This record gives sequence, structure tokens and C-alpha cells, in this order.
Amino acid sequence: MDLPSRSELSFRHYLAGTTALTGILMLLGVYTAAAGAGLTCAQRWPLCDGAVFGLFPADWMSFIEWFHRLVAMVTGFVILGATGHAWRAGLSRRVRGALTVATVLLPAQIVLGALTVTEYEWVILTAHFSTATVIYAGVALATGWTFAGSVTAGAARRATLAAAALLPAFLVLSPRLVFVYGATAQVALYAVGLAALAALCWAAVWSREAGSEPRMTLATSLAAVVLGGLLVLGRQVFGASAQLVMTGGTLLAFYLSFAAAHTRPPATGRSRELSGAERGSRGDD
Repeated sequence: MDLPSRSELSFRHYLAGTTALTGILMLLGVYTAAAGAGLTCAQRWPLCDGAVFGLFPADWMSFIEWFHRLVAMVTGFVILGATGHAWRAGLSRRVRGALTVATVLLPAQIVLGALTVTEYEWVILTAHFSTATVIYAGVALATGWTFAGSVTAGAARRATLAAAALLPAFLVLSPRLVFVYGATAQVALYAVGLAALAALCWAAVWSREAGSEPRMTLATSLAAVVLGGLLVLGRQVFGASAQLVMTGGTLLAFYLSFAAAHTRPPATGRSRELSGAERGSRGDD
């Protein structure tokens, strides 16, 4: 196995940091909405309601919305920089493709972010968070692919186990199941959910690259899709039906993750030869 160059290692860490930054931005968005700060800044975009012609916030609630916009701007440039480097460095098509999808969605996300301030309708809010989830998944997948050449099937299994360990906490934090669905509970739910989603994305990528059983890749991929849908569902107005879907979906994602983590690795060429020899010796007997 060729050792990665220093620039490759640096870019891997840059992408890992980009994944974390994108997740932090989403948590800020969840907190902004839960705290009721989304309609502050006098519903002006991109300006706010404070000094210097409304460029800065006037109070704490406005600061929450203003800071969310600031981090969103920084994150957008960081993702754009990652995509530009991936194309200039001639990285794999999968890395470039995942980052390109994330970058292409950025303008739509900016427009949707503005509309959440000026319009604040359910469809817009759902589209805004759905797009954010796809961008996050794209950056996470790109990160996983940059590490794929140096990881083993064991790393894929550990990532799957990490996701399986996080999902019970995700279930407990689900809207109004145990806790009041306030700002703290919502941020905790999404911190756990986004961490599990990244782990499942990496497990799906690494299991395929390491030559694990295709069932493991399929199970982790399905679990990631289910969890992504639950993250979007969690931003809706909740009733009994939504709680049942949230509970059932989380249990399904847990089952898929747990089953994938306990999938037997494929037999190596050496073990296949030995098993064939054993069968031959038994036939001779």
C-alpha cells in the first residue's frame, strides 16, 4: 500500500474538518429555529437590525441568527475550496462528484435560507433542512473516500458499531418520547443523529473499498438513507403518527447497522483453499 503524501493527509484532515463544520452549522440552524431566533434581524436578509446600517445584530436573539448566517458563509467557502482543490489535484471521480453535488446545492441553500427569513413557510423550511442534509452527506462521503485507500474492513465494522451505539440515544432523544422537545433536546438529537449519519456514510464507503460482504455495504447504505429521512422528519410538527414513524425508523436503522456490523467477512483466497482441502480430505475418508 502506497503511503499518502503530506498534501493528501492534509486534505483528508481538511475534509474531516469540513464535515464537522457543516454539522456544526446544521446544529446552529436547529438551535436558531428552536430558540425562536429565525425571524429576528427584523426579517431582513442578508442584513440584520443593529449598527452600521443593519450589518450587525442589535441583541442576543438577533446575534443567534446573525452568527448562524456568518458560519453558513464561512462553511460555504470552505466547501467551495475543497471542491476546487479536488478538481485541481485530480482526485478520484467519486470525491470530486460528491463535493461537486454539495457545491452545486450551495446556491439553492442560500436562496432557501433567505426565504426562511422572508417567507417562513413549512415547505421552505423542510427544503432548507433537506438540502443541508444532502450537502452534509456529500461532504461526509467525500471524506470517507479520501480515507478509503488506507482503511480496512475492521475500520468499516467499527464505524458501523459506532453508528449502532449512537442510535439508541437518538431514539431516546426523539421528539417528545422522553424529553420535552426544547432547544437543548433538539440540538442533542441532531448532534447524535449527524454523528451516526457520518459514521454510516463512512462504513458504507469503507466496507465496499475493503472488499467486505456486499450485504454490509447495502445495509449501512440503507441505514444512512433511513436516518437521513428521520433527521428531516424531526424538523416537522409532531403528532402521534410522526412519533411512531420516528421510533420505527430508528429501530430499523439500528437493526441494519447491528446486522451489518456482525456480517461475516468474506473468505480469503487462503481460507478458501484450506476449506477446499478439508472437504477433499473428508471425501477421501
